Amino acid sequence: MWSIGAGALGAAALALLLANTDMFLSKPQRASLEYLEEIDLKTLEKEPRTFKAKELWEKKGAVIMAVRRPGCFLCREEAADLSSLKPKLDELGVPLYAVVKEQVKTEVKDFQPYFKGEIFLDEKKKFYGPQRRKMMFMGFVRLGVWSNFFRARSGGFSGNLEGEGFILGGVFVVGSGKQGILLEHREKEFGDKVNLASVLEAAKKIKPQAANLASEEK
Repeated sequence: MWSIGAGALGAAALALLLANTDMFLSKPQRASLEYLEEIDLKTLEKEPRTFKAKELWEKKGAVIMAVRRPGCFLCREEAADLSSLKPKLDELGVPLYAVVKEQVKTEVKDFQPYFKGEIFLDEKKKFYGPQRRKMMFMGFVRLGVWSNFFRARSGGFSGNLEGEGFILGGVFVVGSGKQGILLEHREKEFGDKVNLASVLEAAKKIKPQAANLASEEK
């Protein structure tokens, strides 16, 4: 009996150890500019307008957050962090946007106090691709996730369990015109935030479309 119990404990410890490595995490497939450009987005007005995502960055570039779940306190924390960059982004002339994959009850409205930019609906979840990645219940045995939980809670963030929250999100910095994707952060686990300094550094590389045209003419 003792050997069986010890074996079970050893197996559980090994499973816990493996769950806290990146061995079983799905690897993100990088998006191309052409892929992002053709994504259909909708405004959140009473009479929504459908448009191609490239409108968001075509002239000035953009910083875009693909929100995993608006009611998630970890997502609200990251939204607030990105919003802290807005004064500097405004100086650079770079807009800040977010996309959500669903509109449940008042979740988007309740998310807006944390996010200081416009929010759009990505019904087909294309910003979460090209290959959608999910973190299921394995996330709750990862030490990094629990560390993120405590960090956000201690920062005063709270949330709820409304909506789909297993498809992982990310953050993009996209240059104007055909300048390309300057930063692509894919969430590897719940609460895996983008580095704000990297976002700002990428945003500083954005050339407004007029500047791009001028450089091409030369």
